[in-house]
Amino acid sequence: MTPLNEQHARENLDDVYSHRFSDGDAEEKDLIWQEVARFLQRFVPPDAVILDIACDRGDFIRNIAGGEKWATDLREVGDELPPAIRFVRANGLELHHELPNAHFDVAFMSNYLEHLPTSGDVIEQFRVVHQLLKPGGQVIVLQPNIRLVGARYWDFIDHSVALTDRSLVEAAALAGFRPERVIKRFLPYTTKSRLPQRPGLVRLYLRTPIAWSLLGKQTLYVGKKLS
Repeated sequence: MTPLNEQHARENLDDVYSHRFSDGDAEEKDLIWQEVARFLQRFVPPDAVILDIACDRGDFIRNIAGGEKWATDLREVGDELPPAIRFVRANGLELHHELPNAHFDVAFMSNYLEHLPTSGDVIEQFRVVHQLLKPGGQVIVLQPNIRLVGARYWDFIDHSVALTDRSLVEAAALAGFRPERVIKRFLPYTTKSRLPQRPGLVRLYLRTPIAWSLLGKQTLYVGKKLS
């Protein structure tokens, strides 16, 4: 992506997200993510070096426990993150040039890969993550599944690549990851879906896999770096 195109992409993203999510929406998302992060903590050692790619307002990284926490985004969102989180503004596909390689224990991506221009870029993003992770490191992906969402997948103007649980596993494998856990149906499509908003109800949902089979439209993928 040329500097000019990247600047336009950043400006477009600012416009899209300011229109899509209000400050009130952000507060509700943070309450949901407190519980989602509590669930995901089982995959993240409390002393891990963690990277949140395309972090947005930091819903994951601010709520997960870790020894060292980093976040990146194409937009300038560092001022919205706690001071202890190291923020680097960068294109996700260029992170191996911006961050220390073989430094991270866990890399996390949520609702991001579908925004990349092509399926080849999805594979390349996994390859970049592979470079950033230590040997044996893990990548955790939360991803809308078009097979479950259907045509609603395209309700968001910035969605470009259609992904399912199977194509997600395949893309990660091509980049050198082995699936450790794949939950095809996990969270609802968006935070504006039927996922209960109160923390206690979110916690109950996450403890009830049968509810996932009814409402889950996003896939959770956990993969391990093979070498």
